[in-house]
Amino acid sequence: MSFNNRKWNLDFITHRNKFFAASIIFVIAGIISLFTLGLNLGVDFESGSNITIDTNETLTNEQIQEDFAAINEDYAPNITLAGENNEIATARFIDVLNNDQVAEVRAYFIENYDAEPTVSTVSPQVGKELAQNAIYAVLIASLGIVIYLAFRYEFLYGVAAIVALLYDAFFIIALFSFLQVEVNVPFIAAVLTVVGYSINDTIVTFDRIRENVKKAKVIEGFEDLAKIVNTSLIQTLSRSINTVLTVVFAALSLLIFGGDAIFSFSLALVIGLVAGTYSSMFLAAQLWLVMKARYIKKQKLKPADPKEEEPIV
Repeated sequence: MSFNNRKWNLDFITHRNKFFAASIIFVIAGIISLFTLGLNLGVDFESGSNITIDTNETLTNEQIQEDFAAINEDYAPNITLAGENNEIATARFIDVLNNDQVAEVRAYFIENYDAEPTVSTVSPQVGKELAQNAIYAVLIASLGIVIYLAFRYEFLYGVAAIVALLYDAFFIIALFSFLQVEVNVPFIAAVLTVVGYSINDTIVTFDRIRENVKKAKVIEGFEDLAKIVNTSLIQTLSRSINTVLTVVFAALSLLIFGGDAIFSFSLALVIGLVAGTYSSMFLAAQLWLVMKARYIKKQKLKPADPKEEEPIV
């Protein structure tokens, strides 16, 4: 797939306010969803116990529920099946099971399935620390990217890139809130992967903008900058689409064939890749255009300095 800017009369800049408005509306809807629905936090971030039963026979959700009910009639865990023939079942308990309860569960499944369950327990304190560390990981990654871009390009590129990056991360979180898909450690891994992909895509676009800015003989203001950004977006459009399609196909394969164990990771990856491509082209580049045009306008309004003979851009 390729786009020739002479053949394709595409104008992304004219519709920039629509892109900004759509992004703001989604952010507001996402904030409302987070305050009303919240996130479906997995046992990784909340206290509880996970019991995994790996057997040689095909299991069903109802069968495992009946097994736990036979152990204790109050047991009603959330069951997730995995494996080619659903031979692996993971039961999630919101409450932390004590040693006697764990021993009781193990004895039951060893006797009836000849399989010893694997039990993992997360205390409230550990769950809180994991959630905090996940937030710190995203913030530290974002800070490093801003510093890198500020040195490599200029401050305005860094600001535009970090806004797009935070939008990508929030887009995934908000959709997971809408859909109430479980948020767990693999989800955080997917968010960090998308952050890396998105910033790489943004840098490619910024690189082309910077090259075209250097080639421009005169940049008087917004109109000149808009032509440069629009041309740069068209020049990188085919590369962005081809790259994201290649990665999305791989992520879709994981989503379809990867099973329940990596469902949240695969779904977050697919959503984030699409959001990252959108934000690189329709958010980061156009936000930089608006900020840079305002900066040039302010520079023009300043009193002339005889020592400054260099071009503004």
